[in-house]
Amino acid sequence: MDLDAITKYSALHAKPNGLVLQYGTAGFRTKAEHLDHVMFRMGLLAVLRSKQTKSTIGVMVTASHNPEEDNGVKLVDPLGEMLAPSWEEHATCLANAEEQDMPRVLMDISVKAAVNLQQDAFVVIGRDTRPSSEKLSQSVIDGVTVLEGQFHDYGLLTTPQLHYMVYCRNTSGQYGKATIEGYCQKLSKAFTELTKQAFCSGDEYRSLKVDCANGIGALKLREMEHYISQELSVQLLNDGTKGKLNHLCGADFVKSHQKPPQGMEMKPNERCCSFDGDADRIVYYYLDVDGHFHLIDGDKIATLISSFLKELLLEIGESLNIGVVQTAYANGSSTRYLEEVMKVPVYCTKTGVKHLHHKAQEFDIGVYFEANGHGTVLFSKAAEIRIKQLAKELEDKKRKAAKMLENVIDLFNQAAGDAISDMLVIEAILTLKGLTVQQWDALYMDLPNRQLKVKVADRQVISTTDAERQVVTPPGLQEAINDLVKKYKLSRAFVRPSGTEDIVRVYAEADSQENADSLAHAVSLAVFQLAGGVGEPPQPGF
Repeated sequence: MDLDAITKYSALHAKPNGLVLQYGTAGFRTKAEHLDHVMFRMGLLAVLRSKQTKSTIGVMVTASHNPEEDNGVKLVDPLGEMLAPSWEEHATCLANAEEQDMPRVLMDISVKAAVNLQQDAFVVIGRDTRPSSEKLSQSVIDGVTVLEGQFHDYGLLTTPQLHYMVYCRNTSGQYGKATIEGYCQKLSKAFTELTKQAFCSGDEYRSLKVDCANGIGALKLREMEHYISQELSVQLLNDGTKGKLNHLCGADFVKSHQKPPQGMEMKPNERCCSFDGDADRIVYYYLDVDGHFHLIDGDKIATLISSFLKELLLEIGESLNIGVVQTAYANGSSTRYLEEVMKVPVYCTKTGVKHLHHKAQEFDIGVYFEANGHGTVLFSKAAEIRIKQLAKELEDKKRKAAKMLENVIDLFNQAAGDAISDMLVIEAILTLKGLTVQQWDALYMDLPNRQLKVKVADRQVISTTDAERQVVTPPGLQEAINDLVKKYKLSRAFVRPSGTEDIVRVYAEADSQENADSLAHAVSLAVFQLAGGVGEPPQPGF
């Protein structure tokens, strides 16, 4: 390790005084102008991680659903999964090290993680369409090259596509080809095979409007388009030709505002969906004949997919265990439907994909979708082998069901969530089951809910337990929430600190929208009063 060269290069990517950042589920994320030193240092860290694992490591430059002026970075581990928790700590430590301490911190990480510095290293890099992303990607490359790591810069990719590239490279191409063409071929082949099994091919199921959040999803869905055009016609809106990334559009906007994105003209009962800025989230929605907006979020996506998978397992008579993993944000109606109607076990974890992902790995088939539309299906290696074996051995109808399961395995990207592959799975299931978007929505009725944010001086005054459903500190806040919840029917509420900024997130649901709004406001006031709110107290009305 040439510490003199690192010191010299690091001075070109100097850390601003007083800036402290934390590596979380989304990696590092803040205003783009503050990230140059972080990108350089994550290039260094990716090389160390690659040497330690003797594998290709990914670095993705994106701030996902954040505003265009933000940016961020996250590392992708060898099997396309999120960075190991111990290395999240190394990332935080390295990002926050003062300039003069950089070489020492790097050496400390190498010793603690038992990195063989003589080992070769290979890093792949992707970026989203933000104006700042290209320059910040170059800072990552500077970090990789100063430690003499090899790299491949894929340029513009969705976050899930970078996860896919990493996984392909580390499985010697067994998972697929580590190219955009390989990605498109793998997904489209499985999608085509699956939709071929449909009894009807009604045109009403075959066109879809997609809001691409003015982000990378538009470019990559356009590349996928000609592979799937026989089965599905997609109309891309907010495709980046005009309008700012994630501004008044995208999955996060639609979910939090519960209304269509800007630029989306909708006819009654027309199927529409939105990606987020880096295309790892998806939500569906439609207008009914009375013009009312209906959101179909991650809960209903998980319900559709897990119900379909359970039916296929029953068809082939295979007792693989399937589980759905949710967070506290999951609508209470979805949990009841899955447990009581579908008889599928449901588990709750802390918010954050890494918690859901980890729990989902405990099942033969683990389904998880956050309410915001970020999710996937994980098949254990044993389940995958068993299903592929059955697809060859079984006869007639059972073989067909096993083959469909095999197609579903191939459709789900190894990443923690892929809006493109999720969209294809959903479209295939709706076609196979002959379901309209209204029939899907009618599986169960969501309880009205509201999410709010409260600015506080220090988010760390809030601590929680029971998968973030109960507040431990500050004293008296949980009791106040309990008293407020008792005033409304079918109600519940919880609060949790943001992982990235000094705000507290409030969630409430109740038997009517008016009551959900009222409860959310009352809980927000309690947070403001008991957890050090700053600025104006929360006002009613949304």
